[in-house]
Amino acid sequence: MSAPVDVVIAVHTPRRPIGRAVASVLDGNAAHARLTVVCHNLPADEIARVLAPEHRDRVRLLEHHDGVRSAAGPFNAGMRAADGEFVSIMGSDDVLEPGAVDSWLALARRTGAETVVSRLVIGDRRRPVPTPPVRPWLRGTADAVQDRLSYRSAPLGLVATATRERLCLELVEGLPVGDDVPYVTRLWFETRVVVDRRGPAYVIGEDATDRVTYAPRPVAVELAFVHHLLAQDWFTAYPEAWRRAIVTKLTRIHLFGAVYHRSDPAFWTPEERTALAGVARALVAAAPGFEGALSRADRTLLDAVRSRRASADEMIAAAHARRRHGTPRTVLTADPRRLLDVEGPLRLMVASALVR
Repeated sequence: MSAPVDVVIAVHTPRRPIGRAVASVLDGNAAHARLTVVCHNLPADEIARVLAPEHRDRVRLLEHHDGVRSAAGPFNAGMRAADGEFVSIMGSDDVLEPGAVDSWLALARRTGAETVVSRLVIGDRRRPVPTPPVRPWLRGTADAVQDRLSYRSAPLGLVATATRERLCLELVEGLPVGDDVPYVTRLWFETRVVVDRRGPAYVIGEDATDRVTYAPRPVAVELAFVHHLLAQDWFTAYPEAWRRAIVTKLTRIHLFGAVYHRSDPAFWTPEERTALAGVARALVAAAPGFEGALSRADRTLLDAVRSRRASADEMIAAAHARRRHGTPRTVLTADPRRLLDVEGPLRLMVASALVR
């Protein structure tokens, strides 16, 4: 039976806690939701066997066989099969707090939003995820730049089915990492967005040891999605302020993260340094001047990545130094005139600290 919200879960092995995810939807969020579980590269009966008996007849099981180790394909298949007014996707080791779907739907109805951004917490301790670091006084519709929506990379919450169809939105298949970043970028900048700041949360599970995104990869593979995004016609047509906001986030989170999470100097062969520098140069070319809002520590790392004159040890040290939050070099901007910029570290730190 149809419902206002289609919840889509993709699962690639019965060893994931899919039964817990299903229960969180059917036992605490079923009033306005229909659940589809997409069985990725495995038979549906393998997943049916690990579901609670009382849940099996209430779940639509779809099979999606593409031989690809990426969740983009099964999520797209599930979203294409959705016929509710809204669609919501979730991971197989995650859960929804009771009433989450109702909260999102009520917010969408009240505001006329096409996209609802969920509140995120991690694990049993419910540690808040400080993204997006919206303006503390935000009420109603969010502004993609002023509310720094780009810092939320995952499309968790609600998306209007009509909006997906209007913009021809799907996750990018063939990218092992970042397949959802182009998708959410268009949602944040091209749709009416609201953020559910106080409602029941989407809970990120901590059980999984095989999340696809966590597997180590060459830089050229991990950051291929950045080149993909920057080459899209819709991105190049965006106003300068939009492109700067997007590129700032890509630099801080993905470019700098690639260095921080590869702290062995032996990893940084000439080939890897060249790939990393190529991404940095592409980002600078896509939004000239964005680096002025970075902290001085960020700018040091960006220069080390881009020029390659710094050694691997120096580059790694710079990646760690930029995370010493609260020190002068992590607070002051590369361009002193942009100290109070919306993307400046001072305002970003304050907004992030107030997310709960």
